[in-house]
Amino acid sequence: MKLYDGGRAPNPRRVRIFLVEKGIDIEMVPVDMGAMEHRSTKITELNPLQRLPVLELDDGTILTETVAICRYFEELHPEPFLFGRTPLEKATIEMWNRRMELNFFMSVAAAFRHTHPAMKEWEVPQVPEWGEVNRPKVLEFLKIMDHELTDRPFIAGDSYSVADITALVAFDFMKPAKIEKPEHLKNVMRWHGEVSSRSSAQA
Repeated sequence: MKLYDGGRAPNPRRVRIFLVEKGIDIEMVPVDMGAMEHRSTKITELNPLQRLPVLELDDGTILTETVAICRYFEELHPEPFLFGRTPLEKATIEMWNRRMELNFFMSVAAAFRHTHPAMKEWEVPQVPEWGEVNRPKVLEFLKIMDHELTDRPFIAGDSYSVADITALVAFDFMKPAKIEKPEHLKNVMRWHGEVSSRSSAQA
């Protein structure tokens, strides 16, 4: 089993953090996305969408998409539970992970992909206006997130979950997207400090 990894890119990092939290060690195949290696013949054969990460199982089966890969490892190694234990926990974590993806992660990604000069060859066409429109969306959602974190330590409740991983990576991705940290949102900053202090955050 091996994971084709994209280095600093956010989605590969989400899987690496997940694996560290699970204590899972697998073979990593580095792919230099800066050199456009994710568009190579090899990666295209594995994933026609030319996106990372890609998980190749021992029998040659290919899994792509960040959450799908994480769910696979959750089934193989349930503890610690990062997708929840009970039906309610699972549904709550799913809800918050989707909210983090759709309202936070994707808006940060849009700001980065459509305004950063380095993304000109990646995002065709690059629409700077769309990138700029998404910057205030990020901050508006963080206000909601700050309110939600008033009475709980983590995104989806009392336990760290995949929703925290998605949110952490989105938050850290704000820097290259040139979106300022919301220092005035004390609950968000407290949460970020806590999840950033976990050893997995260095993955």
